[in-house]
Amino acid sequence: MKSLEIFAGAGGLALGTEQAGFEHVAVIEWNLDACATLRRNRPGWDVVQADVRTIQYSQWGTNLDLIAGGPPCQPFSIGGRHKAWDDNRDMFPEAIRAVREIRPKAFVFENVRGLAREKFTTYREYIQLQLTYPSLVRKSNEEWDAHLIRLEKHHTGTGGRNPEYKVIPPRVLNAADYGVPQKRERIFFVGFRADINANFSFPTQTHSSEELTYQKWVAKTYWEARGIQPTQVRPSEKMLERIVRNREQCTHLKPWVTLRDCISDLPDPRFQTTVEIENHIFQSGARPYPGHSGSVLDEPSKTLKAGAHGVPGGENMIAYPDGTYRYLTVRESAKVQTFPDEIVFEGSWSEAMRQLGNAVPVILAQHVTSQVATALYNANVIPLENSRCL
Repeated sequence: MKSLEIFAGAGGLALGTEQAGFEHVAVIEWNLDACATLRRNRPGWDVVQADVRTIQYSQWGTNLDLIAGGPPCQPFSIGGRHKAWDDNRDMFPEAIRAVREIRPKAFVFENVRGLAREKFTTYREYIQLQLTYPSLVRKSNEEWDAHLIRLEKHHTGTGGRNPEYKVIPPRVLNAADYGVPQKRERIFFVGFRADINANFSFPTQTHSSEELTYQKWVAKTYWEARGIQPTQVRPSEKMLERIVRNREQCTHLKPWVTLRDCISDLPDPRFQTTVEIENHIFQSGARPYPGHSGSVLDEPSKTLKAGAHGVPGGENMIAYPDGTYRYLTVRESAKVQTFPDEIVFEGSWSEAMRQLGNAVPVILAQHVTSQVATALYNANVIPLENSRCL
């Protein structure tokens, strides 16, 4: 199946999509270092360094199986200025243009959890309606909220009988719930062309916080298997009793993957005499400050962040039980984001960390796009005259 990747960054979504069985006709990204990373690791990909606003998507034909991408998150990020539609970095209009011009069988767009906040409810619904009717284009000098009114009237009128795309209500997924050693929440927009009988659903959870807590404090196998003493405060008995009851009533999920287990096969970079592992170099200067206290070893990592000017102080670091701190190396951060070990990141330390902080975890991307691939593989094409929103 053929796919086009836009806003590719370092390739987290593109690699997950590749692992799900899609072949990229092109991978588009504007950042020089990110493009260098993509080219180094996937020399067979057609990596296009360009501003998507200059791209003519018709060059890749029409009727691709998938368009995927992560429009810049800063307009909606909790750490950003929250300007949304007033931020010139809002690239959802370009994602929608790509859908309009290529008419793929399916699309997957992801963004930060901040877009799911209540203050963005109306704009989130606006995005969903645009993806449902991508041909109903915003007019020149038309404000977005006026365009929204037109879309709502079209949807509730006769136009609602013939949607161009069937769009799943956007879903926030926590990467840790799918085996990623990081508590990272992303919102996904998924849709299928109206003539595709997709039968899609979001992937079911495979891992849980409760199972990790059970193995630590009830079975105690977590500490015993690693030959260490507990590094955290024991939860209340009331909480543990609730976890035991819930565990008896449902299918057991796997435990969340911890930062300790994620990086256990790497040497501590503080004590390396030579650097034998690519991107695994100690960076000094890590320090905590209020609200930014690093990640403990025996939980999944906190969300890796990019920062406006490189790595933000107090983020992307390990908080050791003895009260010391250090930054995660680029290689460790890549493992936290579930990039394959052979992937090498180009650019300075801060630029490589920016690529990783902006990425979607590869395993999470694979889970979502594998569901899309399965839906497309099993789909029947509905005659257009019978195509209706169910």
